[in-house]
Amino acid sequence: MKSLSLRNYWGLIFAVFILLFAAVLSVLVSEVSTKRLEEERGNALSSAAFQMKDRLDQYMWGRYSEIKTFGEIEELALTTSIEEKRATLEMLQDQVPAFSWIGITDSAGVVTASTNELLEGMDLSDRPVYSEARQADYVGDVHEALLLADLLPNPGGHELEFVDISVPFFYSDGSFGGVVAAHLSWDWAQEVMQFVLRPLNRSENELEVFVLSPGDNRVILGPEQFLGKPLPIDSYTLSQGKRAGWVLEQWPDGNSYLTGFTGGRTNWEYPGLEWTVLVRQPEETAFAAARDLSRIIMLSGLASAVLFALAGWLVAGRISRPLNEISNKAKAFRKGSQLVLPKNTGVREIEDLSNSLESLVMTLGTTESDLVRMQDLAQRDPLTGLPNRIALEEAADRMMKQARTTDGKLAFFYLDLDGFKKANDSLGHLAGDHVLQKVAERLTAELPEEAFISRIGGDEFVLLFPCGGLGESSTRKLAQRLIDRLSKPITVEAGRVQLGCSIGIAIYPDNAENLYTLLSYADAALYVSKENGKSQTTFYRDIASE
Repeated sequence: MKSLSLRNYWGLIFAVFILLFAAVLSVLVSEVSTKRLEEERGNALSSAAFQMKDRLDQYMWGRYSEIKTFGEIEELALTTSIEEKRATLEMLQDQVPAFSWIGITDSAGVVTASTNELLEGMDLSDRPVYSEARQADYVGDVHEALLLADLLPNPGGHELEFVDISVPFFYSDGSFGGVVAAHLSWDWAQEVMQFVLRPLNRSENELEVFVLSPGDNRVILGPEQFLGKPLPIDSYTLSQGKRAGWVLEQWPDGNSYLTGFTGGRTNWEYPGLEWTVLVRQPEETAFAAARDLSRIIMLSGLASAVLFALAGWLVAGRISRPLNEISNKAKAFRKGSQLVLPKNTGVREIEDLSNSLESLVMTLGTTESDLVRMQDLAQRDPLTGLPNRIALEEAADRMMKQARTTDGKLAFFYLDLDGFKKANDSLGHLAGDHVLQKVAERLTAELPEEAFISRIGGDEFVLLFPCGGLGESSTRKLAQRLIDRLSKPITVEAGRVQLGCSIGIAIYPDNAENLYTLLSYADAALYVSKENGKSQTTFYRDIASE
């Protein structure tokens, strides 16, 4: 078996070690991250379920309270006319459009007044909305429309569903007077669900909400294929024992889902309903981040193995060079040449070599740092510390490319200080330099994070601002903020200075696609701002059409 050279041996050792390390790390990280992610995602889904449940209960509590208040108004049942009662009920319906119908019955259960006169004169004594409310407040579960199915408008054409709310009212002598009843449209629950899911779906995918009726675990809100059907899954059973939690379970479709659940009551007290809310996410989607992390670690391990094998091969070559030199000298000596061995051929030579390499690396690192500092100095205005024209060109090229990629827009602000020359002449150039430094600080403090500001000479500045999707109004507001900020007095050691600022704006790519053309357009707009009285903003578009 042919032996390996020292450099090949070290390269192989480095590669094998890194591959083993990456494999072990990938398994450990995948296991740990999956468990932590499962708990994190489960808690998030449980929180979303509780939030959905809380908002449903909050909404129901609000509507119940409104009907309860009507039931407690004595005039509603005694002194007012039917027309006045009807007008009062319709006023409430106008304020809360979710009330599809509101009515008042007499003690026998006959509707005496209602919104839009619907069901007036009809006997509701055998309906739960009356019979259940004779002695106490009543809130019924979601049910299909029966009496009102053909009487109410239904532009969507879907089956109407309601939640009943009714409360008894009594005369001053304590005798039963009838009930105030309402049908609350179930469509509002869809709006609540969308409100809860909207922020979650910005960062998550495939979230689904299920609202289950108490007792028969029937789906009353959720994906269409589940509506009206019972849902025999573990999360529903678990939700009956505690307020909130989560579980990884298999659903009837055979797929595994991470399911957050909540049941029972929240903080809103009203009679009757104890809906269960489930929020589910496919297991594959919920744990995608853990699998991606494991895959990244393995790929990074493979890349690191190649790099470290190459590094080991190179380092081993450096280490073996003194030995090779001794070997070559020995071979030459055998052939009759004079033996001149390198000095310090023992471990000290290897240490010296290591020190030399370390010194070389440090020298290269110092040189690179010096180059970076020199490059930074070359792109900075020495007075204000702002980027200069060179940096502006690079930034403009980068930001215009980004605008093209995102189909966005880029605003070029050309700023010139009003009154600076006078202040510079009266207070002296040193004071003028201090004023420019103060101006740079104010500009930097006022700019959005994504904007770029540079000083291109004298009291002139150029600002780049990505304005795609924000519209002209946001660009104009930013310009006005800059003008307002720079118009405030500036105090320096030599005295107090009152400046202004005029601005010209050109838009990429609307006005032009070349940097210098855009700057010239912005400069032309700036000139118009100066001519029109200073301390104002002019868009090139406005003067180009003249």
